[in-house]
Amino acid sequence: MSDDGGAGPLATLRERLAAADERIARQRAVVDGIVDSVRGENVDDEHDPEGATLAWERQQAGALLAEAQAERDAVRAALDRVDAGTYGRCEACGRAIPAARLEARPTATRCVEHTG
Repeated sequence: MSDDGGAGPLATLRERLAAADERIARQRAVVDGIVDSVRGENVDDEHDPEGATLAWERQQAGALLAEAQAERDAVRAALDRVDAGTYGRCEACGRAIPAARLEARPTATRCVEHTG
């Protein structure tokens, strides 16, 4: 990690957290819209031609919501590592994670050698 006190990574992580929170809000609105659109209707996903589409849309929106929540959790964990002074250190070997890796994946917890 650089000697800039983590201002670069910290700013990047904060931007990613804000973006994840925005994605979560958008996806929750989509999920809520789908649920509200069929509320009070007797939609049979299995036999109604429109039901399969609604089920797919609901699953797709739910998956995108879960992805955004996982991103938010990873960013929050990275911010915790910044606070603890362990950001940029491989959790497996303790060596510094290369700056290029952290630039590409700011939430990385392991060096390339220990990924996978």
